[in-house]
Amino acid sequence: MTDSIRKFVQWQHQRGTWQYDVFCLLIIAFIFLTPKAWFEKRERLATQTARLPGQILLKVQVPIIKTDVAQMTSDGERFRVAVLEDGGSGKYKKFVSGTNNADYTALQTEVSQMDFDGNGKGKVIKQNVNAFSNLRPQHFTDAMLMRPVDTDNFSYSQSTIQQQEENLDLPKKSPLRNVFRGYYLLDELRKNADGSLTVSRRFWFDRVGTIRLARQQIFDEKGEIESDITYGKEGNLSDTGEYNNLPLRIEVTRPKEKYKMSLTYQSPESVSIGKTYEAEVFLLENRWKLEEVDLDKRLLEIGKGKAPVGNQTRQNANQ
Repeated sequence: MTDSIRKFVQWQHQRGTWQYDVFCLLIIAFIFLTPKAWFEKRERLATQTARLPGQILLKVQVPIIKTDVAQMTSDGERFRVAVLEDGGSGKYKKFVSGTNNADYTALQTEVSQMDFDGNGKGKVIKQNVNAFSNLRPQHFTDAMLMRPVDTDNFSYSQSTIQQQEENLDLPKKSPLRNVFRGYYLLDELRKNADGSLTVSRRFWFDRVGTIRLARQQIFDEKGEIESDITYGKEGNLSDTGEYNNLPLRIEVTRPKEKYKMSLTYQSPESVSIGKTYEAEVFLLENRWKLEEVDLDKRLLEIGKGKAPVGNQTRQNANQ
């Protein structure tokens, strides 16, 4: 009996068997008989949401079963992140808050220099804090919800470039694997108080075939790269026919934080655009009663010469 249930759940029955036919009928019945309200509620819970460019709600979920791994919100100034699943260890389940534009390098440096007890947990603690200080919801949305051109506050300059690129999708011996590709570059220049100009963003437009936005680079006030974003294959988002020729794959590289992430629309036609949400949706509350980590508070305490991070983490290591 147990073996039969296992085969049924894992879909191990062959096509043409009565078990296979029964499972197909159950799926069809679920699609046509499930109340519409069920799907509407589920869609809202599973959708990444943005009300304004600064107001963000992002839920990271396990495919198919839709279990939340993390939830993130930002109101344009501060962000909150709830890490709900970490593979079972529990070490990374936290509720993290901080300021969008804050620099937490000092926090990372302070933690990396601490001498933890030699029980094997020190390395995990350091990785834990560094991972939390890098979590920013706007890293996702800067790539997807692009700030429009602003000629009142920025200057713009156009140029061209050609560079050799490697197409990793082709075999190594293919003559088309290494190609020279031409781009139009559009630089957005920030006007500084002393009259100088600093690059704020750089857009790369692919000149092969039709002109396509292939890359966006975002720079900090010092002119160093904060985000390097590449846009992949284009397609249509939603089933309305209004949002066409948009990238279905986006890759974001953060050189300072030393990490890279890829965003891929698994079901582009199911993307919902244009819905209205209340402001409360973008204020994440710690309803899971997770341990709270206020990055701004810890950064302030480090600046005053205190070491609350070390005291707390050393106490956790001894437990």
